[in-house]
Amino acid sequence: MTSTQHVRGQPAETEAPVPPPPEPAPGRSGVSRRGLLGAAGAGLAGLAVGAAAGYAAGSEESAPTAAAAGTRTYPFYGEHQAGILTPVQDRLHFAAFDVTTDSRAELVELLKDWTVAAARMTLGLGAGEIGPTSGPYGAPPDDTGEAIGLPPAGLTITFGFGPRLFRKDGKDRFGLADQQPAALQRLPHFPADKLDPQRSDGDLCVQACADDPQIAVHAVRNLARLAFGRAAIRWSQLGFGRTSSTSTSQATPRNLMGFKDGTMNVKAEDPAATDDHVWVPSGADSKGQWLAGGSYLVVRRINMTIEIWDRQPLSEQERIIGRTKAEGAPLSGGGEFSQPDFAIMGSDDEPIVATDAHVRMVHPTNNGGAKMLRRGYNFVDGSDGLGRLDAGLFFLAYVRDPRTHFIPIQMKLGLGDGLSEYVQHTGSALFAIPSGIAQGGYVGQALFA
Repeated sequence: MTSTQHVRGQPAETEAPVPPPPEPAPGRSGVSRRGLLGAAGAGLAGLAVGAAAGYAAGSEESAPTAAAAGTRTYPFYGEHQAGILTPVQDRLHFAAFDVTTDSRAELVELLKDWTVAAARMTLGLGAGEIGPTSGPYGAPPDDTGEAIGLPPAGLTITFGFGPRLFRKDGKDRFGLADQQPAALQRLPHFPADKLDPQRSDGDLCVQACADDPQIAVHAVRNLARLAFGRAAIRWSQLGFGRTSSTSTSQATPRNLMGFKDGTMNVKAEDPAATDDHVWVPSGADSKGQWLAGGSYLVVRRINMTIEIWDRQPLSEQERIIGRTKAEGAPLSGGGEFSQPDFAIMGSDDEPIVATDAHVRMVHPTNNGGAKMLRRGYNFVDGSDGLGRLDAGLFFLAYVRDPRTHFIPIQMKLGLGDGLSEYVQHTGSALFAIPSGIAQGGYVGQALFA
C-alpha cells in the first residue's frame, strides 16, 4: 500500500534507502537517558531525515510505489500505535516482561528509554546513538549489532500493560491501582485450557512485527537489554506466516491446518468497524480515561495436534471448519467473502454448516455482533520426544473490550467448538495497549501524567 492509499488511523508506509547509524562524536563515553530523551523530540525528527531520505514521521507525502519491500517503514508516532492496523508483516517476535524494579520513577524511565530506542529501530537505525561498533572499546555497545546492514523491513513495535502492573497480590505497586480499567483483568480459565504459567501473563508486552525475522528479534533483544535492572523477559514467542490480514490490500493467508484464516477480519479501511470493535472510546471507563484511543490485546498460544488433524478426511476437516479448504468459501455456498447461511439444510436434514462448525461458533451474528481485529501468526517450536510438532497458532486479537468481544466467544468455543478436539490453549495473557505516542512523548504517558 502506498502513501496515497493512507487510511485514517492506519500509519502510511514509506520506502527509502537506509544508511548506517551515525558515527559518534569524538570523545563520547556513552549516552545518558536524558540524552536519549532529547532525541525523542525535535532531534529525532532531524534524525529521521538523515536516516531515510524523503521520510518524515507521520508524513503522507508521496513515496516510491515500487521500492524494495525491505526498505518499507511505518511511522512510530501517531494517533494510534503502529502494529495494530498496519498491514500484517510476515514475522513476529512477541515478548512479555515482568517489572523487577519497585520504583515508579525507574519504570517511567524504562518506558522513555524504550520509546526512543523503538522510534530509532523502526527507522532502520541502531537502538542507541553511538552504534554497535563504536564508542568506548572497554564498554558494551549500545546496540547488539545483528541488524547491521539490514533495512528496516517494515518494523513496527507495539507496547502494552498487563493487569499486574497496577496490582500484584493485592498491592498497589506503582500508585496506579486507581487507574486500572475494569476490563483489564487476568483472563479466566476457559474450558479445556491447559495453560503453562511460564507462557502466560506479564506486566508489560512488546510486539515486534517485520518482514525480516532478524529485524524483529533485534528489536526485542535490544529492548530487553535496555530493560536490565528494571524489567526482565517472562516469556517470548517467535511467529512466522501471518494468519490474518488487516488491510484489503492483503490476501487471506492460511494457518497450519491448511485453511484460510481471518477471512472476515476487521480491516483498516473500515473506520466505522475499528471504532466499534477495536478502539477504546473516551468515557468508557472512569478509571481508564488514559486508555482512550487505545485497545486491548488478547494473547493465546494455541497448540494444534497436527498429526491427528492430518489423518482426518477432507470432508471431516471442512465440516469442522465450516468452509472449503480450497477457496475458503462457506459450505453453504458462494465465494470466500460470502456470508454463511446457517439455515440451509442438507439432504440428511442436518445444517449444511454444522452446529459445532468453527465458522458458526465465532460468527458475529451468533455473538451479539462482536468482532475482533486479529494479527495472529503460525509457530513451530521444534518437536517433542515422540516426534510430534510443537506447533500451532499464536493468536493475537485487538478488541475494544475483552468482556464483550472475546471472553463470551472463547467460553462458547471451549464448550462446543468441534475444532477443540484438535487444539489446546497453552498460553494466555491480556494487555492494555495505550493510544499513539506524540513526538517528544513516551508510551503510556497519559497513565503517569
